[in-house]
Amino acid sequence: MDKFRMIFQFLQSNQESFMNGICGIMALASAQMYSAFDFNCPCLPRYNQAYGLGILLVPPFILFLLGFVLNNNISMLAEEWRRPQGQRGKDQAVLRYMFCSMAQRAMIAPAVWVSVTLLDGKCITCAFCTSVPVETLGNASHPSLSQGDMKRVLARIPCKEIYDGQELIANEVAIRYLRCISQALGWCFVLLMTTLAFLVRSLRPCFTQAAFLKSRYWSHYIDIERKLFDETCAEHARSFAKVCIQQFFEGMSTDLAAARCH
Repeated sequence: MDKFRMIFQFLQSNQESFMNGICGIMALASAQMYSAFDFNCPCLPRYNQAYGLGILLVPPFILFLLGFVLNNNISMLAEEWRRPQGQRGKDQAVLRYMFCSMAQRAMIAPAVWVSVTLLDGKCITCAFCTSVPVETLGNASHPSLSQGDMKRVLARIPCKEIYDGQELIANEVAIRYLRCISQALGWCFVLLMTTLAFLVRSLRPCFTQAAFLKSRYWSHYIDIERKLFDETCAEHARSFAKVCIQQFFEGMSTDLAAARCH
């Protein structure tokens, strides 16, 4: 237990390392959650797209908000933004830099979720199975099929056990086609995120370092302030507990002396 307490105190004393660790854990957790998620496409024309795109976009939004919630600097940023102007002016550049820094860390887990989801291909297959080009990949001249019936048949592509349109288009052909598009989008997304991260890291020295240095200063200041506050609280609690214990034993001695007299 003492080892865990020491590790936690070390992470608290180094805010940047703590947040980097939290971001890494959230990224691994997002990938693990997707692998453990039981994906069940409804295979209905009006629900497939909502379900597939919902799984693709809603969890990343939740993870993005969770990244802000777990960041200890968000409260300080809100307090600094809402405080009265007073004699100390607000440096908008520092506030923007801190917000962008928190947003970059919060986007790691959502980016991992979107990347894993696109590379897996199930969401895109479910969402856009009714948009498969039957004219190119299948038999568009299949008799006795209206447009509505064709949509109903194509909506069952993700569900092999109930798919009944092999004469229209082979199930494996449609799934391979959609998964190929999904994986291409996934690798493009990974390339885009990697390029953006490279540009942010490489172009930062080209701009002024004042906001960056001020942000680092306030980050170190907050870490030291919290550490000193915890130490002062512990010392004050120890001294106050000592006074209370002394009063307790003094009162006990008085009661014992009174009992002996009787």
